[in-house]
Amino acid sequence: MKQRRPIRHVLAAAVTVIALPLAGCGDDDVAAAPETTTTTAAPTTTTEAAPAPVAVKAVDYAYVGLPATVEAGTAFTLENTSETELHELVAVRLPDDETRSAAELLALPPEEVAAFFPGVTTVIIAPPGDNGFPVEGTGVLDEPGRYLILCAIPTGADPAEYLAAAAESEGGPPDVPGGPPHFVQGMFGEITVEG
Repeated sequence: MKQRRPIRHVLAAAVTVIALPLAGCGDDDVAAAPETTTTTAAPTTTTEAAPAPVAVKAVDYAYVGLPATVEAGTAFTLENTSETELHELVAVRLPDDETRSAAELLALPPEEVAAFFPGVTTVIIAPPGDNGFPVEGTGVLDEPGRYLILCAIPTGADPAEYLAAAAESEGGPPDVPGGPPHFVQGMFGEITVEG
């Protein structure tokens, strides 16, 4: 799995000073040429630094530290503090004309909720008591707009079984035994990414 993190550097102008003393030739009656100093400046490139990463904690059944607003290019990390449940952070870019809240959207029938999933931009999954890793996207939200954040892991699903099934899956969440998805128990939120 390829993981990239935006790293931006600010380059300062480099200045090289070269002194070229010119010495006169001949006898003492000839005046020496004046000393010449040349300054050459390297081109200056300035780029803005990447926003600080956002560390989110997953608990049973909520996100801790999920901000309401971030800058475009913000990276997310996920730490799972649960001892038994697997958790994920799924970021779904909502259409610009969508005005319903996350709670209203997740109260829709499952087929209507599924209609938003082509907008999934990143998925970070975290085993119990461990740090997460991106399984889709990079964990960075680059595009401005409003995002639905949710955990769709079935309640009580066996973490090892789920991870094995996810590795075999060819798109979409794996079908493993368990109860309703964690978002039904309140594990969801929304983020606005500003550009």
